[in-house]
Amino acid sequence: MASKPRRNRDHLRPTATPDGELTSAPVKFSIWTSNARPWSEMLDIATYADGAGWHSLWYADHFMAQTDDDSTGDGPALECWSILAAIAAAVPRLRLTSMVSPVTIHHPVVLAKRVTTVDQISGGRVVFGLGAGWQVNEHRAYGFDLPDPGERVTHFIESIQVIRHLLDDTRANFAGRWYTLTDAAFEPKPVQSPLPLLVGTGSPRMMRATARYANEWNTWGDPPQVRERTEQFVAACEAVGRDPQTMRRSAQAMVFFTADDAARDKLTKRVPEGRSLVGNSAQLVDLIGGYVDAGVDEFALPDFTLGETPAQRREAIERFWNEVACQFG
Repeated sequence: MASKPRRNRDHLRPTATPDGELTSAPVKFSIWTSNARPWSEMLDIATYADGAGWHSLWYADHFMAQTDDDSTGDGPALECWSILAAIAAAVPRLRLTSMVSPVTIHHPVVLAKRVTTVDQISGGRVVFGLGAGWQVNEHRAYGFDLPDPGERVTHFIESIQVIRHLLDDTRANFAGRWYTLTDAAFEPKPVQSPLPLLVGTGSPRMMRATARYANEWNTWGDPPQVRERTEQFVAACEAVGRDPQTMRRSAQAMVFFTADDAARDKLTKRVPEGRSLVGNSAQLVDLIGGYVDAGVDEFALPDFTLGETPAQRREAIERFWNEVACQFG
């Protein structure tokens, strides 16, 4: 059995309610499963997570597997919003998060309509993850344009403005470089008001756009890296006049269970630095506590490092829930 969180942890962080009042809420835990998994495994994990009490299922919006050298990925990759729509109809409680839908691939009007439809199907359980686009091999192979980073951010800002107008306005009007809306109706609206918009980013300009237009900021990293990036994000919020406490914050890192300190020390030298958590259950509880201290509202567990077979992954996911996540309930 894992130890209790350090200092018998006060694991509640201030969270803003819709009327601006600060309240305390425990950190939430979500599963981020690979889009290479077959549908049968996806349905099994979603059904388990819904019943066990996990907060959300995260799903990558990519059309092919990433490769180290940006060559074409040969592995399977199911389509994000089709999967989330199917899960929305299959389970009654679990929230559904896209990680993240790239505006270089999706037209914002089509994407907003797709997301709104899934929010209707789910009864208001979608978290709309949106990004500027980055995965070179899928853009190259399928002929999607991937501009230089500066232009990509400009395109993203225009796209998120279009989406905000569609979701928030009775009739949307917008005139930009890439997109035009003219007295555009958009019905039905999402069940949620506002529909949570999540942006995952670390660059200063994208952070400012996130603070201005989004509801949630996401970043990769272990607790020290997340603390450093959180300081940058708070500065971005202040630069655009956004109260940082009104922004939800989520993070993720690759998790590696080890049996003893010798195995932990050996593995720590081999895993991606700054993006990994390594240890036994008690050590992972302590590491997760660092996210709480950094003000993270939600931690997502990627299943990418949890085993080669569905049975191995399921065992590791249940172990994390029972021995780590439940220490923060």
